[in-house]
Amino acid sequence: MELEVGSIVTGKITGITKFGAFVTLAPGKSGLVHISEIANSYVNDIREHLTEGQEVTVKIIGLDDNGRINLSIKAALPQPAAAARPVRSEAPRRTPSPPPPFAERPPAGSDISFEDKLKRFMQDSDSKISGLRQYADKKGSRRRGR
Repeated sequence: MELEVGSIVTGKITGITKFGAFVTLAPGKSGLVHISEIANSYVNDIREHLTEGQEVTVKIIGLDDNGRINLSIKAALPQPAAAARPVRSEAPRRTPSPPPPFAERPPAGSDISFEDKLKRFMQDSDSKISGLRQYADKKGSRRRGR
């Protein structure tokens, strides 16, 4: 069996670690599916998605000089229709500016969807974290200069 990057093969999971799962593809040939390549959603515990001895369909996403084979389960899955992205022009990317810290908020009793609440929380959180990082970078650079 010739293994090439981009080919889709089936294999059997022989071991599970906290960072990925080892898959035997052919006698004497095995590869690793990294935790980030298991599912399209966030994977906290690999054992919630895979078990040892399970047959899986994987796509070969990399071969290196040391003979290691990098595999992906999510790349072997059919892509959902909603995941199709429009083609972008080659315009330069701009990073969005964070919202003002005290943005106008709707009244507490209004009906806001969970997704909107989560989006607002993530924006506020990102803004606070970036401010803290800037403060820490300024504070740390003064100390190093002495």
